[in-house]
Amino acid sequence: MLKTYRGSCHCGAVQFEAELDLEQDSYRCNCSICRRTRFWVAVARPEGFRLLAGADMLSEYRFHSRKNQHLFCKHCGVRAFGIGNDTPIGTMYGVNIGCLEGLSEEALARIPIRCVDGLNDRWQTAPAFCAHL
Repeated sequence: MLKTYRGSCHCGAVQFEAELDLEQDSYRCNCSICRRTRFWVAVARPEGFRLLAGADMLSEYRFHSRKNQHLFCKHCGVRAFGIGNDTPIGTMYGVNIGCLEGLSEEALARIPIRCVDGLNDRWQTAPAFCAHL
């Protein structure tokens, strides 16, 4: 069930709201950037995401196909969300679950996780090894 969550980067300069269903799969990816940043993604549709503050504090990084926007706070460096423009479901906002406010450790532990093989562009397949993700 969709619920509205608030979130922010570490320093609070970037703040957002997202409509997320945390009973659905979240994602851990083994691609070069997600593996390095330990990005844990919940998916929000464009109409379910609102940037509340900090647009001017975001720095954008694009690599490989340059289609997806990896956004970071210029001050604290936290990647609170990104915009996937070329994904299997079309445009989406990838919200970093670690940046959501008001979730207990118990609630976080209940979120289902699907590992995806982004390293090899096999988004519907889990990598052979994913415990480290």
